[in-house]
Amino acid sequence: MRIEFLADHPDAIETLARWHYGEWRELIPDWSLEKARRELAEHTGRITIPTTLVALEGTEVVGSASLLVEDLPEWKQLTPWVASVFVAPAWRGRGVGSRLVARAVEVAGQTGAATVYLLTPGQEAFYRRLGWSVVEVASNPERRVTIMSRLTGASSE
Repeated sequence: MRIEFLADHPDAIETLARWHYGEWRELIPDWSLEKARRELAEHTGRITIPTTLVALEGTEVVGSASLLVEDLPEWKQLTPWVASVFVAPAWRGRGVGSRLVARAVEVAGQTGAATVYLLTPGQEAFYRRLGWSVVEVASNPERRVTIMSRLTGASSE
């Protein structure tokens, strides 16, 4: 399994948009499948934010993780965010998610970010195992989410 930039695999946009929309539409008011497609189509950079990473086994897309400038409007002061960490059900439990998150943290550090953030509606234990710490528990808008952070290893100068 390898992790590459979506910019090098634009044919994966449709699959990722469907996965992301299906997984998180309840968390994002006024979001649509078309908006998910447009957002992913804008992730054409590599060592930049925003960007999306894809996990591939051969030519099969098996997961993704994105880096965003912001993921919660009420937390604009925190940036960047690891978001849209998704692994296809048949590939879960094989370390794909851990590798995607590690690579996203690495890319964030390469952009100069000293800290990265994420929100999760229920995967705190997974992220704690990967070195993330809870910043706050918040509501978004009707659902509890946990905001977490992690150092990238980059200098904050």
